[in-house]
Amino acid sequence: MREHNFIHVTNSIAKIIKTEENVLICLPTDVITLRRNKQNRTIKQILGHLIDSASNNHQRMVRLQYSKDLLFFPDYRQDNDLWISLQDYEHADWTNLVQLWKFYNLHIIQVIKSVDITKQDSYWCDFEGSKVTLKEMIEGYLEHLHLHINEIHELIAAPMSVEHKV
Repeated sequence: MREHNFIHVTNSIAKIIKTEENVLICLPTDVITLRRNKQNRTIKQILGHLIDSASNNHQRMVRLQYSKDLLFFPDYRQDNDLWISLQDYEHADWTNLVQLWKFYNLHIIQVIKSVDITKQDSYWCDFEGSKVTLKEMIEGYLEHLHLHINEIHELIAAPMSVEHKV
């Protein structure tokens, strides 16, 4: 295994997986399908978005190690809701989604552990034209994961609104 300087990232992702998998699996159907965040996404859709994030960042992390710069790799951020809709996360099997999220993130850990640290400054241009280095991408991935896991916990803790009570 190569030495890397992202141990804090990989350890944090592993901890999130360990603490969140059972929490997510045990959530009742009404909690994962009826409660919505500010973007009008359910917990199922938020988890689907995290799977999309893992998928897209996986591609970038690998490609930036053999291409100095990724000027033409598509950015999906402006199409997040379209991705969620096209994949129909709302009707996907919850256990399968949780497992896909878990195993994709275990793979992300492996990818990050294997990153060639001499490639940390390789960059990708997002849809706004901002340069994002491989190092920033890896660290940003963890921040993004925390953001949405916290969002899921806020929805878990939120009382059911009157219009959603059966």
